[in-house]
Amino acid sequence: MNTVLTPSAVPFPPASGGWREGDPPGHRQWHLQDKSLPLEAGGELPGVRLAFETWGRLSPDGSNAVLVLHALTGDSHVAGPAGPGHPTPGWWDGLIGAGLALDPHRWFVVAPNVLGGCQGSTGPSSPRPDGPAWGSSFPFLTQRDQVAAEAGLADALGIGRWALVIGGSMGGMRALEWAVSYPERTDALLLLATSAAASAEQIAWADIQAQAIRGDPNWRGGDYHDAAPGNGPHAGLGQARRLAHVTYRSEPELAVRFGRAPQGTEDPWDGGRYQVRSYLDHHAAKLVRRFDAGSYVTLSQAMNSHDVGRGRGGTRSALGRVTARTLVAGVDSDRLYPTSQQAELAAGIPTADHLRVIESPYGHDGFLIEVEQVAALVSELIG
Repeated sequence: MNTVLTPSAVPFPPASGGWREGDPPGHRQWHLQDKSLPLEAGGELPGVRLAFETWGRLSPDGSNAVLVLHALTGDSHVAGPAGPGHPTPGWWDGLIGAGLALDPHRWFVVAPNVLGGCQGSTGPSSPRPDGPAWGSSFPFLTQRDQVAAEAGLADALGIGRWALVIGGSMGGMRALEWAVSYPERTDALLLLATSAAASAEQIAWADIQAQAIRGDPNWRGGDYHDAAPGNGPHAGLGQARRLAHVTYRSEPELAVRFGRAPQGTEDPWDGGRYQVRSYLDHHAAKLVRRFDAGSYVTLSQAMNSHDVGRGRGGTRSALGRVTARTLVAGVDSDRLYPTSQQAELAAGIPTADHLRVIESPYGHDGFLIEVEQVAALVSELIG
């Protein structure tokens, strides 16, 4: 397994890149649920805590609340600079702010870190109620479990109905589950680069990434959180990120950006790297410093479990439950979540119109990068 880390990864990262107790809280708030969360696969999860961030204020009638749901390696920090407690700037920084599509002077925006994540919410790197990290004993989660936890957060905030629920990729899976599980609590819905169910190919890519992590000797069966810096499953997590990142971008973009060029003075015929490998190494090194390998596996498994029609009479029946005003958009260059999957959603949701297409050379990541096009869709729904 490739263990190369870029110079930015020295000194060695901690065993887990997730947020830990005692780290700066940043702009996070927390909600601790007073009851254990029943899980779809059986059993229950005690001590559920969700980290979240907010922008704006809830109106007296509670009608201005917007729920923003992040993708696999995202977190609650949708907007704002990097700083203490926040290793990266906001991942949709151009969407929330004065004069933007989600203006905090008008909207109360809520962004939770997903259950099973690693940036303040309960996940494998979190302490169990009896002290040590959950690690390998963290239970299997589904998207429905995660949405049930988010419904508890909404209750705690006094939000009976969302003016808009928006998400892309994994966040889009949860946004769809919100509209199907709680149609009476979802007024408008924006689904981006997502699907009604995880496809065989999506499951395959996610499983390969999880196997890369599990194959790292420092994985230790998932119980590595007390390891010394540099002794976590960084190689496996980095390799998972490399694999994923190729699927997130498009072949034409990689060809234009990198082609077959070597990295600087390195010679690929003599142990050196091509530029594209240097690019992937860079993203791998960044992720191991801000993410937890156990969360990566847990969330990948939850994504693979995604099937909105499970136990609901199939996809068509489940989509028929949606009553929210809905827009569905795909990215024209997305090879991981092709637009045919979004077309199925647009055709099956009674309140959706034709499929919208985000034009982008950046592949699946286009829903994150083409913020102006996403903002236009938001404004169309709730402008």
